[in-house]
Amino acid sequence: MEEHKKKKNSKNQIPAPEENAGKESIKDEKNVKGEETEEIEELRKKLEQKEKEAKENHDRLLRMAADLENFKKRAAKEKEEWIKFANEDLLKGILPFVDNLERAVSHSEKAADIQGLVDGVKLTVQQLLQTLKQFGVTSFETVGKPFDPAVHEAMLVVETDQQEPNHVMQEFQKGYLLNDRLLRPATVSVSKPPEETQKPE
Repeated sequence: MEEHKKKKNSKNQIPAPEENAGKESIKDEKNVKGEETEEIEELRKKLEQKEKEAKENHDRLLRMAADLENFKKRAAKEKEEWIKFANEDLLKGILPFVDNLERAVSHSEKAADIQGLVDGVKLTVQQLLQTLKQFGVTSFETVGKPFDPAVHEAMLVVETDQQEPNHVMQEFQKGYLLNDRLLRPATVSVSKPPEETQKPE
């Protein structure tokens, strides 16, 4: 009887090998599922982080695009303003000469002193040329110089033996440079050697 009890107790204490194997496999499956769940959760967090970064980058890109567009509009407006008022200083400098010429005309209508009028106009022209020089506008000499199509515009060709061929004889309109670049060519007459007349036999 005691032996039977001992056998019964020993059966309760040590589980059968098949039961043990079943429990271990269930435990392994739970461990695998747990690891998979953790991995999925980690991937989900990473995905959320990347989506957040992508949204931030997209918002930043939109802001940069808007800033660039605003900059383009502002630059175009500033350029337009600059073109409109680029010559403001020059025009301010010229206005006093307009005033002087208007005064000279008004004076000439009342006075009989023509020489005074001529002297006043000459003085005004000199002042005007000085102001233009301050802005880089200068004239250049042409008479007696070799003809240069880069700065001269020939209006007449004159046959003469008083001047070397292909030289400027007369200046009809002065030429001007702006900071050493041609602003307006001088209109001139140019010399050429006379054709020899045939002597009668």
